[in-house]
Amino acid sequence: MALGKRPARTKAMLRHSFDRRSMVLGSIQGGIGVLLAGRLTYLAIAQNEKYELEAESNRVNLSLIPPRRGWILDRRGNPLASNKADFRVDVIPDQMTDNAQTIAELGVLLQLTAIEIEDLGEKIRQSNGFTPVEVASGLEWERFAAVSVRLPDLSGVVTQRGYSRYYPTGPSVGHLLGYVGSVSPEEWKAEDKTPLLITPGYKIGKDGIEKQFEMPLRGKPGGRRVEVTAGGRIVRDLETRDDVPGKPVQLTIDGPLQDYAARRIGLESGSCVVMDCHTGDILCASSMPSFDPGSFSEGIGRIEWKMLREDDHVPLRNKVLRGLYPPGSTIKPMVALAFMKAGLDPEESVHCGGGLKVGNRVFHCWARGGHGQVNMARGIHQSCDVYFYHFAQKIGMDKIAQMARRLGLGQEFPLPVAGQSYGTVPDPEWKLRKYGKEWQNFDTVNATIGQGYMLVNPLQQAVMTSRIASGKEIMPRLLLTKKTPDFPSLGIAQEHLDFVHQAMSDVVNGPGTAGRARLPLEGIKMAGKTGTAQVVSLSVSGGKTGPWKYRDHGHFIAFAPFDKPRYACAVAIEHGGGSSSAYPIARDVMTFLFDPAKALEKLHRYEEQWGGTAQERLDRKYAEYAMEQSAPLANPASGETDVQNR
Repeated sequence: MALGKRPARTKAMLRHSFDRRSMVLGSIQGGIGVLLAGRLTYLAIAQNEKYELEAESNRVNLSLIPPRRGWILDRRGNPLASNKADFRVDVIPDQMTDNAQTIAELGVLLQLTAIEIEDLGEKIRQSNGFTPVEVASGLEWERFAAVSVRLPDLSGVVTQRGYSRYYPTGPSVGHLLGYVGSVSPEEWKAEDKTPLLITPGYKIGKDGIEKQFEMPLRGKPGGRRVEVTAGGRIVRDLETRDDVPGKPVQLTIDGPLQDYAARRIGLESGSCVVMDCHTGDILCASSMPSFDPGSFSEGIGRIEWKMLREDDHVPLRNKVLRGLYPPGSTIKPMVALAFMKAGLDPEESVHCGGGLKVGNRVFHCWARGGHGQVNMARGIHQSCDVYFYHFAQKIGMDKIAQMARRLGLGQEFPLPVAGQSYGTVPDPEWKLRKYGKEWQNFDTVNATIGQGYMLVNPLQQAVMTSRIASGKEIMPRLLLTKKTPDFPSLGIAQEHLDFVHQAMSDVVNGPGTAGRARLPLEGIKMAGKTGTAQVVSLSVSGGKTGPWKYRDHGHFIAFAPFDKPRYACAVAIEHGGGSSSAYPIARDVMTFLFDPAKALEKLHRYEEQWGGTAQERLDRKYAEYAMEQSAPLANPASGETDVQNR
């Protein structure tokens, strides 16, 4: 045999090789068959229940029905926030395939304006992807149906028949109630990614009462089981479980009074608080200008947000709780009580020649010509600064500060609200701790007329007034309960209170500084005190005219009836030019409590001059502002956190 040449393969060798390969292949095939049979047996028996459920889920869709939100009621059971039947359209960005095309088609079907289309695109770009974005709500049936029949061609679009939040008095309750909005990623994670929170159309409380009472207002979702085709088209309803509406929350607020006070503030920037001197109930807490909570609930657009953000009257600030102002002369009744408690005889007097020298500086009285000889009663009803300059230095700031805190200034109250700014009641210890400096006589002089370091919010002014009126440690409350609180005495001598009451009555009904605040009611007198808080030095502005931001703040506190105090009121007007901007509002609000028809008649005359109600003026202002905004907008609202901070 030659080298390198293979031996010839016989027939037997070939047969043996074939049989061996056949056995190996057969063994492999048999093994695979056994594995497949075992797997099929496992799936058919052990996993039967799992896949039966999955098959059922392909045939049957289960969707959550968002619960109807609980109503927020006023003290008489009238709705301040309710729900209205709503046809709405949302989009879920994660499920959209062509954003631009879908937005364009929705714009045509829903007849959206160019600004609304631009806002929608911006909302989708800023959204979380999984969170539904509202396109339109409150739709007529025709537009809703036009979108519904096109759903197979509009991926990510969801139509829904449900309920949306409705605020009957709009901006009158904006700051008090807050608003609702879509869930943020942080809120979704904080609640363990509850499916309800990303259900199309579902919203939670974002601010105010809506946020503070989110859980009781929320309710429990319902469910709907429907049979669907492979393409997702509904064949028939199988089962529906109704939702459980949220529980109502009843406030101490008097709805008509809240609306009246907000509207009566008119074109001014300010607030009005009214309290019941018997129960501590807050009857109204109006802050204006405000915003329409319905706009925020529907997803505020960039144009409207920019308008609100740029307004120098700061409509996004709740001035009742977060507005801090020097109280001006409204604290003089409190200071007088501190004087009498320290032993000062009310008949002791001082000559006012228009100013008083303290150290090397002259502190002027508001009446530059002076008031002549002034005792305590005249010091209050004529608001003589020199009287208080003189005796405050003798009594000392510590005793005045103690009385201020006893009457509620510098205090944070236990209310279901967020963000109370409690201000400052200064004293020597406070100044040393904050600035590392000793207290001086000029600090006392400034603080005793409500200037300098002294800062309060309007709620504190209302509490102070109710305590002076009642002699009790009234605590404000916002939730209505059947139990009437029993407040302890302030420990102030009744003759001291009676003296201050009479002096405050003389402010309005006697020779005082607010004769025009007298109530136009037979047999009912109101006691009050004016206050003007200087904003800038006299070298910059006289305080009454000139640029708005340099004008003095105007304050007025009051209670009525004078002889049997029932209601206490505090009005603060930012840059109103002095107290004359505040006491006409307090007069009309107090008139509304006793004679609504007479007060409304006057309000309607004012609103004819102002250009309509607060809601009408806000709508018109937005329409005019939107027309002016032809260029692309910069710095849109960057999420819910930015909105709430503003």
